[in-house]
Amino acid sequence: MGIFTALIVFSFLIFFHELGHFIAARFFGVHVEVFSIGFGKRFLTKQIGDTEWSLSMIPLGGYIRMKGQDDSDPSLRSYDNDSYNTKSPWQRIIISLAGPLANFFLAFLLYLSISQIGIPKLLSTVADLNQSHPAYASGMRVGDNITTINGQPIIYWDDMADRIQKGQTPLQVTVLRNNEYLDFSITPKLLETKNRFGEVIKRNIIGISPDFNATTTVQYDLSHGIAYAYEQTKTASLLIVKSLQKLISGLIPMNNLSGVVGIVDTTSKVSAMGFVALLAFAALISVNLGVVNLLPIPALDGGHIMFNLYEMITNKPPSQEVMFRLTIMGWVLLLSLMLLGVYNDINRLIG
Repeated sequence: MGIFTALIVFSFLIFFHELGHFIAARFFGVHVEVFSIGFGKRFLTKQIGDTEWSLSMIPLGGYIRMKGQDDSDPSLRSYDNDSYNTKSPWQRIIISLAGPLANFFLAFLLYLSISQIGIPKLLSTVADLNQSHPAYASGMRVGDNITTINGQPIIYWDDMADRIQKGQTPLQVTVLRNNEYLDFSITPKLLETKNRFGEVIKRNIIGISPDFNATTTVQYDLSHGIAYAYEQTKTASLLIVKSLQKLISGLIPMNNLSGVVGIVDTTSKVSAMGFVALLAFAALISVNLGVVNLLPIPALDGGHIMFNLYEMITNKPPSQEVMFRLTIMGWVLLLSLMLLGVYNDINRLIG
């Protein structure tokens, strides 16, 4: 059931991406011949208007085939008015951009939905203390509920963590214990830890851990939900861009690269955690699709944008032979990365 859910989620994200391309293409009068979810042999096809809407055998992506545009054979050009390659470069750039932008918009909608359903948040309840760290030495104990730091109200654990990192020291901390408010002065330790990329960073530590059973659900009104969705989409986008930069520069080992097997496996596991968790993970994958497709690799949307920018700047189209060779190189690179990702996924699953 989990794998089926994962395939449905992944197919929906691909559909939304290709729908962005489709809407932009039709807006500029380009004839879309095929809209396919999946690659390979098409096993289910329905003609709607002038387009064949299809499901194909390999559910690892999707595509739209526009009149006059074929990456596998650039010689198949058409000079009819409804052809892709008779449109101006800026129109073709918008068609290419529309897919990734649709993924960012979908992520925004998913985060907005989460804000309306309710966001699970950890309360600022202490479940464990390191006896060699400042919080225990000050007198804080298991079960304390942190209510203020430096006079600022604290309800949720992430707010408390932000205050510890940004607040002036020593921290003036108030906790609620057995219906009694207690005040402590705590000077955090500045320790070296590792961030999510494995880099060594310095953080303020007071030595407490949250109670994962002490949670609440927070629902936002529409205006705050829109702000939340925007911030989450932006944060996810910057995180993925930073991850790609570190992967390319070698700061993150290539054995951390995940492929479609890992995505399906993780989606399957996340779906068991509840609907909100599944929506959040789907939003993250949608942002991932948007960012990755903007990379300037010829086989991706970013590659098409790159070719059309060249035409805009030079006032002449790039050589068809060069485009074909670069596109083949792009596909070889992408397939190599996909195979490496699958290899890493299998190793992790076996391990």
